Amino acid sequence: MAPRADGRLTHDLLPGEKGPQDACGVFGVWAPGEEVAKLTYFGLYALQHRGQESAGIATSNGQQLLVYKDMGLVSQVFDETALNALQGHIAIGHTRYSTTGGSTWENAQPTLGATAAGTVALGHNGNLTNSAELVDLVAERYGSQRRGELARGNTTDTALITALLAGDPDHTLEATALEVLPRLRGAFCLVFMDERTLYAARDPQGVRPLVLGRLERGWVVASETSALDIVGASYVREVEPGEFIAIDADGLRSTRFAPIDRAGCVFEYVYLARPDTTINGRSVHAARVAMGRRLAVEHPVEADLVIPVPESGTPAAVGYAAKSGIPFGQGLTKNAYVGRTFIQPSQTLRQLGIRLKLNPLKDVIRGKRLVVVDDTIVRGNTQRALVRMLRESGAAEVHIRITAPPVKWPCFYGIDFASRAELIANGLGVEEIARSLGADSLGYLSEEGMITATEQPASQLCTACFSGRYPIELPPSERLGKHLLEQNQLPLGQPEDGLLSIVPAAGGASALEHP
Repeated sequence: MAPRADGRLTHDLLPGEKGPQDACGVFGVWAPGEEVAKLTYFGLYALQHRGQESAGIATSNGQQLLVYKDMGLVSQVFDETALNALQGHIAIGHTRYSTTGGSTWENAQPTLGATAAGTVALGHNGNLTNSAELVDLVAERYGSQRRGELARGNTTDTALITALLAGDPDHTLEATALEVLPRLRGAFCLVFMDERTLYAARDPQGVRPLVLGRLERGWVVASETSALDIVGASYVREVEPGEFIAIDADGLRSTRFAPIDRAGCVFEYVYLARPDTTINGRSVHAARVAMGRRLAVEHPVEADLVIPVPESGTPAAVGYAAKSGIPFGQGLTKNAYVGRTFIQPSQTLRQLGIRLKLNPLKDVIRGKRLVVVDDTIVRGNTQRALVRMLRESGAAEVHIRITAPPVKWPCFYGIDFASRAELIANGLGVEEIARSLGADSLGYLSEEGMITATEQPASQLCTACFSGRYPIELPPSERLGKHLLEQNQLPLGQPEDGLLSIVPAAGGASALEHP
């Protein structure tokens, strides 16, 4: 039986309220003559929805790398002075939600490490499933003493990749990457750079999106097409699953390090990606509208008004209304400035519950039979508080419609859900969940309906969080977990001075100091 939650606040306001936490956003640009730090800043702005815990940018002027990163939103971390200091013609950026390793400054990205010929800065979206195996590989190749990022407290799978890219004098960073990438398992979209070259790589399954764009004087790689739009880059194509790209003064080079075995995350279409993004040729907005239309067919109901839970429920609510013939309305107003706050609400504010984020338009919903369209139910706290609020505001009936099947399984590929025991769909049936939420009825979109709306072949999608079918083999449970690399028994020994492995590369040492 799933634990009964208190239905007070959403996870946006209480860190302990575990909803589906986003993946990360990565951005990279190679563009001589452009202000690459500012391009990256605005690219990260477009990707802010993918992670709100920390943000960072690394640049290179051809001779040295500079990294600036801190906890907080992109707008909180950077100002004009910081961006003006990040000079160069190559840049990468990252905005993070933690899926491996805690939310600390030490774990913020880009990470920084020494290579045989210089320095590497790296940003990662996704989650590796063989981190424990990679720890053994780092120890085997470079000794048991922790070096670089691992030495200064970084406990992420990204730090392991950075450590493995150290290489040896006989190999370039490009050659080392082509040897390391096939050893990685799980979901990874990487952007990384040395002093002269921008690199990008995507796992063979293409779990997370990664796209390539063209500037008049350069190239851009980004997690979503919306980030290309905001910097004025034209879309070229996806970075293919299993593809490694290098961009420098000689142009763009592409190498395949693994065959394509596509298993794109269906949850990107349901919730994660921005609606103005296109993934594998399918508009996310169009997919969500189609999910709403399918939902109206699968779960019709007599009602007076269809309202969305903003913002992710809006396209689907439009689709539901259009297919059902029930009018669409805005019954809830969202406070756009309630993000992932670091301030805990007082007990008085806690009693207000979801009203800190959403407030009802009482004149619109009073006396109405409502269809409320949302993307997912995880623990049920948000929906329970929402139903109570709508009833207090005079709604005659509340019918919840969800644009995805019940979430029953954890994700190991870059989304941080609640634990399986906390997922309400594992403890209750649909009618029991409806009663628990206080709703008059509840309808989930079928897996078939969800997949049809994406216009992707079912065999090329990952639906693990709904179906329990994991397309990438998982190791034993004791070798998985968000805090795996914080366990003392891992064979990396005691830290040595993390700066020692960085100092030989120009410009690296100062970036390891907290600003």
